[in-house]
Amino acid sequence: MTYRHVTFAVAFACTSMIAPACAEPRAVIELFTSQGCSSCPAADRLLGELSRDPSLVTMSLAVDYWDYLGWKDTLALHGHSDRQRAYAEARGDREVYTPQIVVNGVVHVLGSDKAAIEKAIAQTRRNPAVLALPVNMTVADGKVTVNVPAAKDDNRNAEVWLCPVSSKVSVDIGRGENHGRTLTYHNIVRRWVKLGNWTGKAQTFSMALSEIPKGDYSLKDIDHLDVVVQSGVAAKPSYIMGTASVACCASPAN
Repeated sequence: MTYRHVTFAVAFACTSMIAPACAEPRAVIELFTSQGCSSCPAADRLLGELSRDPSLVTMSLAVDYWDYLGWKDTLALHGHSDRQRAYAEARGDREVYTPQIVVNGVVHVLGSDKAAIEKAIAQTRRNPAVLALPVNMTVADGKVTVNVPAAKDDNRNAEVWLCPVSSKVSVDIGRGENHGRTLTYHNIVRRWVKLGNWTGKAQTFSMALSEIPKGDYSLKDIDHLDVVVQSGVAAKPSYIMGTASVACCASPAN
């Protein structure tokens, strides 16, 4: 198949300071992918290449709506499927497929098309509010702290989301379209944690590292944390106003 497509009607045991990375990102790249999709591995490999670009915050968001085809995605979160549908509803095009990339919360393209991704980055950056907030994130004393500065314009409402991320996971596929293959996934988002709402004033958000694990992963599986400050609400997300990444929490000490 060329790509998987479906239409929906509706939508850290870290105690020392770790310096924030990627101070001036030019894009947040969200790849909606599935282990049950034969056209997704090319996009998964491309995301791995893009992940080496320090100006990009890349995220692999495994969805679960292809599980019925014979293989249950081992990294999927139902919330990722909901997020993808919410994007489609917000855009008004109802385009939900795998592999699909959403750039800066606004434009979607085929996940294996590098030229289209670069074009979408340029297109979204024409909006001066996209990634205009210089968000700072640090890890120290057993907690993660996110500082969001005051607004310099009328863009004053957003949600602040924290994502624990595993940098690299290999999976042996036992059934379905990718049967017999060992596939590698990059920057897998394990969870979305809402830290709060940003209202335009300088605000600080924090969370204990011990509260981050949930489900079938632990702090030792987390290589870094991403934070996204996104306009709109979860049910109708819009452009991303700011982002940051910090290394945490897997280490030999763990």
